[in-house]
Amino acid sequence: MRSMTIEVTTGSRERVHDITRECEDFVRSCGGDGLLHVFVPHATAGVALIELGSGSDDDLLAALEDLLPADDRWRHAHGSRGHGRSHVMPALIPPYATVPVLAGRLALGTWQSIALVDLNVDNRERQVRLSFLSD
Repeated sequence: MRSMTIEVTTGSRERVHDITRECEDFVRSCGGDGLLHVFVPHATAGVALIELGSGSDDDLLAALEDLLPADDRWRHAHGSRGHGRSHVMPALIPPYATVPVLAGRLALGTWQSIALVDLNVDNRERQVRLSFLSD
């Protein structure tokens, strides 16, 4: 298995950050067939396979705001207002995804991208672990 960590700066706002290119570069360097496993080792971030750039990323953030409002209802209440929702989000958008790799290329659907989803405005720097398991 080959593995590497990429650094992602998500900034001071809720974000859906496209990491597809970094994933493509990694699997291309590995070559062959296998599986790419993408894992974010943070309690307040997730990984989604989603169409990006067409408004879907904003729709996802709006849906998460509806499901997990940034208000004072959360028992986990340190940090910025509504921070507890960031700790609940990975139950809905897990901190991992696995994508088939064929001949050194991601076998994503036509409009699928790999995205880091981060609602936590208190933590601006994230690491994402990319692991390639060859056949």
